[in-house]
Amino acid sequence: MLDLDKLTPAQYRERYEALQDAARVRAASLSSETKFVNIKSEEVFLEDAIPPGWYANLRLPRGTGLRIINTSGTPGAAFFIWNKEEVSERFNAGDTMKLQWTTNLTTGRVLFSDMGRVLASIVADSGAGHDAIVGPNGPAQTMGRNGRDNLRTAAAKFGLSRRDVAPALSLFSPVAVDSNGVMRWRGNPQAGAMVDLRAEMDLLIVLSNTPHALSPTQEATGHISYIAWQMPEADSQDLCRHFTEEAARGFINNDGYFAK
Repeated sequence: MLDLDKLTPAQYRERYEALQDAARVRAASLSSETKFVNIKSEEVFLEDAIPPGWYANLRLPRGTGLRIINTSGTPGAAFFIWNKEEVSERFNAGDTMKLQWTTNLTTGRVLFSDMGRVLASIVADSGAGHDAIVGPNGPAQTMGRNGRDNLRTAAAKFGLSRRDVAPALSLFSPVAVDSNGVMRWRGNPQAGAMVDLRAEMDLLIVLSNTPHALSPTQEATGHISYIAWQMPEADSQDLCRHFTEEAARGFINNDGYFAK
């Protein structure tokens, strides 16, 4: 086993660059758009739609799936998750990108907690683009309902406070960096864009139907729908468990957590 404490600075740099190169090769080998499973009606235990400007707070058991559907191409949806059994463990946007060497969170990627464990996996994605850097809109962008306030209000329904809400993931939010290094909105996602998530822990979830902070339109333009269903158990060849070395270690941490 590699003893990281005995590596020289040069060896650390070599290891860093090797991990980065391997991650880029893996990312280039996978299309962001994947086939979505057909959800049977008997598997569904929760289904609803969120009107423009509103939010939902959900409890999702470990091993179940959540399909989120942007039915009308509205410009973004704010999303945040906690470990239901220990709410101090929550989604960490920085680690999710850093540990997987990418800002492109799509099929095969996972959502890391701030304790090095995997809260949820992205098992299918239509490729609309999801942003974990800028975040949802706030009072500065609109006089109406906004993502930041909605996330805090929804968290309060779980008995949580403002301090429990960290930087969120913005679903259906295609942004890119221009030649001047400035992040720009790339246009609204297509109507019907979807993403499927699998809960890797018992989760508390908040989902706000409010625009991304960079969207030229600062009012949601349609409904966001969601379906929660009982998924088949992930097998040993599951893509998300092995797509990156970092994710594999995250799942090892999960296994140790649940073995207690």
